[in-house]
Amino acid sequence: MARVRCITEMGMGVDVHGKDATKAAKRAVSDAIRHSSLGFFRMLGKTANDMFVDVMIAVPNPEAVDTAAVAKELPYGTVKVTAVKGGLEVPAEQGTDSILIANAAVIVSFDDDKG
Repeated sequence: MARVRCITEMGMGVDVHGKDATKAAKRAVSDAIRHSSLGFFRMLGKTANDMFVDVMIAVPNPEAVDTAAVAKELPYGTVKVTAVKGGLEVPAEQGTDSILIANAAVIVSFDDDKG
């Protein structure tokens, strides 16, 4: 069966102190889904658990993202989180601290039930 992309949401999350890529990533996912209420899948004869949710997180240090922790931000569906290089790190004026910004793309798809 082929998947049909139904929703693409984007979000941004920030860790202001601590350079925590996972914290910023979780906030980016939360930002992406915060204003969504997906009711259309009932028209397709599907449930929220039939969703495939692919998440791409962009941060300067993708190896530092706990993808399992980020996946827990999504309450339904089969979730896959991938961290890639991107985002932004803004150094502090002094010291070793910086602001870490993560970007998230949350893509929801369903099987088309053909085949």
